[in-house]
Amino acid sequence: MAIAYSPDPFLGSIKPSQKQQTLESNYLNFTDGSGNDFAQQYLPEIYEQEVERYGNRTLSGFLRMVGAEMPMTSDQVVWSEQNRLHIAYDGVASNVAGTELTITVGGTGSAFVQNVVSPGQTIVVADPATGVELKCFVDASGATPGSALAAGVLQVTPYTQNDLAGGGAGEVNLSSSTTLKIFVYGSEFKKGTTDDSLISVEPSFTQFSNSPIIIKSKYEVNGSDMAQIGWVEVATEDGTSGYLWYLKAESETRLRFEDYLEMSVVEGELAKAGGTLATAGYKGTEGLFAAVKDRGNVVTGYSAGGETDITRLAAFDEILKNLDTQGAIEENMLFLNRATSLDFDDMLAGISNGPNGGGTAFGLFENSEEMALNLGFSGFRRGSYDFYKTDWKYLNDASTRGGVAVASIDGILVPAGTSTVYDQILGTNIRRPFLHVRYRASQADDRRLKSWITGSAGGAYTSSLDAMQVHFLTERCLCVQAANNFVLFNAA
Repeated sequence: MAIAYSPDPFLGSIKPSQKQQTLESNYLNFTDGSGNDFAQQYLPEIYEQEVERYGNRTLSGFLRMVGAEMPMTSDQVVWSEQNRLHIAYDGVASNVAGTELTITVGGTGSAFVQNVVSPGQTIVVADPATGVELKCFVDASGATPGSALAAGVLQVTPYTQNDLAGGGAGEVNLSSSTTLKIFVYGSEFKKGTTDDSLISVEPSFTQFSNSPIIIKSKYEVNGSDMAQIGWVEVATEDGTSGYLWYLKAESETRLRFEDYLEMSVVEGELAKAGGTLATAGYKGTEGLFAAVKDRGNVVTGYSAGGETDITRLAAFDEILKNLDTQGAIEENMLFLNRATSLDFDDMLAGISNGPNGGGTAFGLFENSEEMALNLGFSGFRRGSYDFYKTDWKYLNDASTRGGVAVASIDGILVPAGTSTVYDQILGTNIRRPFLHVRYRASQADDRRLKSWITGSAGGAYTSSLDAMQVHFLTERCLCVQAANNFVLFNAA
């Protein structure tokens, strides 16, 4: 007797098989929406462990490597930096007769220029365009009280010719120029003279400041979702491993916020005075990139493509020559994106006659390539400078500056060590890392990294909100001191 099975409209047309076979009549399809997806008599195989397809996603760590964090109690941090020790002026003009030099003086604030060259001092007068120079004696200076000369005017006489115009055999002409450079190298006085004409040079300093910004973030989960548990096995970037429930999202919010702590002070910009944001009460903060662009050195197109190892080396040597004119700090760190880092590797390998540099390009770490790599850096020495090179993940990550649309910065050179600055509050010189973070803190409230829970779920009973809210807050800014020793590598 034959029995005809009538398919259940709720289960779909499913016919059992006498053997364990995957047939069209007994196969449950969960994807095509044909009806078989409702009859889940067999649960799908589910992987509990989360796949880490992006590896370590956090971007912070740069400032922990090169700087420090210190508390502050004010709305503003102010520091002073030394000016140069010796007396020099650019853009000096000479008259037709070749007897006078005019220094452009004036300005306000940090741009104020004063003539402090005294009669009796000896100076070098040079033309940067031609390389021609003369050693001169200062006969009179407009900076001397009671002088008939204008404030920025010097009367000079060269040692090797009668005036700056010259005209004799072998003499040079530095008259009628407006782009001369002069600097004082000493003085000369006749026997039995006084030093009443000498000008007392008061040391000056340049003052900088920055203001902290308040950074916030929040994670929220409602009470109903907290009661629907779904466990996920994770191994997060902050070292947490095991099974997490809804706190998986809270953990990622915290990690994202910790990245913002660094990204905000690296990318920060000051609000334009009188602009829309400033009028609305937002101050902004001067970040690392903004400070170096304003007060440091910027190299454009170092990794433009098509360069040879020799041309890259020549371009790098120009950077070193500029560092010589600044603080000449011996040890420096290079934080680069992938393309620029490879350009440095190619340059070092090319000049070392080996595919990997043959070890001779390292210079540091007892000239050991293995030791350099163990430390995570490639070290090399050029001239009197030591460089430690490493990749900066922030410049490579696709969700930040690793994206093509925003790949405008190739890397940055950061001096190692500390700088000496004058602390306005302590009233003394102190040593600080060139890069350091200041955060608001007092005995009543520490705003370095605050976290608290509100709501009426998850153990919190602070409001009638049927949810748990996890709040994060900090208030901080970055101090970039001696920015003249930093070098920013711009793509274009």
